[in-house]
Amino acid sequence: MNKFIYQDHIVRKRFGQNFLNDDFVIKKIISTINPQEGQLLIEIGPGLGALTQHICKYTNKLIVIELDSNLAEKLKVNPIFGSKLSVFQKDVMKFDFKNLSFKNNQLLRIFGNLPYHISTILIFNLFKNIGLIKDMHFTLQKEVVDRMVVGPGSKIYSRLSVMTQYHCKVIPILEIYPKSFIPIPKVNSIFVRLIPYDKLPYPVIDVNLLNYITTIAFSQRRKKLKNSLSTVIPLNTLKKLSVDPELRAENITVSQYCSLANWLSKSLKQTQEQKYN
Repeated sequence: MNKFIYQDHIVRKRFGQNFLNDDFVIKKIISTINPQEGQLLIEIGPGLGALTQHICKYTNKLIVIELDSNLAEKLKVNPIFGSKLSVFQKDVMKFDFKNLSFKNNQLLRIFGNLPYHISTILIFNLFKNIGLIKDMHFTLQKEVVDRMVVGPGSKIYSRLSVMTQYHCKVIPILEIYPKSFIPIPKVNSIFVRLIPYDKLPYPVIDVNLLNYITTIAFSQRRKKLKNSLSTVIPLNTLKKLSVDPELRAENITVSQYCSLANWLSKSLKQTQEQKYN
């Protein structure tokens, strides 16, 4: 099997490793993140340190999470970082962001070049701790960012679209072409800023129910809502909430999904109260 070696590191495809190697792009990313002394900065997937070395110029503390044990060790022993760098060699999906925020009594600033194969599931995982996050800056597959920003009526409008727009203001910053990475990926990327809302445009009583409804709707996206949500939301309720039951999941706005989630929350509460009365 052919091995791709870059900076004395054997690139591991199973980790989705593509290393940023474009000075213009790196400078743009650093200036956009605008790291400041005293902030709680966390980099996911630092790799060989293309961003890490620049971020460390602006802060005395940077936390990095790297799954690859070889890369983690390279970062630990690199003398240019000194005591500024705290390296966690572990799966980011198992990292305790909540404990980190509480321990430091600070909001998190999270950034990184996310492996494409885990980017969507990782973002959903980060949404679970959204109240602890100041902002996020990620390099993602262009297709993923396109789905984040698209509105209803598009074939790529999805659960990711709804949940991202519910939680955050989404700002695409820069399109990055394959030649900016080593090895060269087959797709374009976009560097995007996600800013959690201080005040949600469409508050829901229980975000778990919003997750629940969107999961059901988009898992059956070819069905009309009167069929896909029939076991959850009565037909007459859809109409009362000004949601056309003849439409499909991709045609429903974020605010409408929030209205459905709030109705379900109130309905479940009412059922529970009646049970004990």
